[in-house]
Amino acid sequence: MARPRSFDRDNVLHAAERQFRASGYNGTSVDDISAATGLGRGSLYAAFDGKHGVLLEAMAGYLARLGQGPRKMLAGPDEGALERLHAYLLRAVHGVPLAADVPPASDRAGAACFAAKMALEIGASDAEVKRLANDCFSVVATAVAECVRAAQRNGDIDPDADPDDLAYLLLLPKTKADRRQHGSSCGRSAG
Repeated sequence: MARPRSFDRDNVLHAAERQFRASGYNGTSVDDISAATGLGRGSLYAAFDGKHGVLLEAMAGYLARLGQGPRKMLAGPDEGALERLHAYLLRAVHGVPLAADVPPASDRAGAACFAAKMALEIGASDAEVKRLANDCFSVVATAVAECVRAAQRNGDIDPDADPDDLAYLLLLPKTKADRRQHGSSCGRSAG
């Protein structure tokens, strides 16, 4: 009879995400993940089917957090949409939060877009990583485009401008800065 799990899956995935952020996918070994999470190699393989499985689940968790964060921060009445958009973009430039229960990264590289960082490193050869990274960018771009639409309805942004194009253009400077400074980038297509 198998032993029941005695670890918090979310805490393990947050710790693994921090390790992947710090060392990259190729620079992270199963032993590194084991040390970061406190789980033995056998437990990691049993629970996640190895390093790649841990990465995919960590990225899926990141996507789930993105699905909640940007929409909440950018949603609201048309009045004030431009201010919300401004505040969100400034926050994004200063670093993407890992999660509410995870301390902030000690350096900007650790706070860069996790999905884009993984897509840049292995997305060209890993279709699932590329898909997850593209999904992450789409979630953020959709939330930004909705906020742009609200600002357009309020008269703060030209109503003839395409909100989806504006969202992409607004997100582009942050992604270029991530690529230049930390080897990571987000884009409409992460690969």
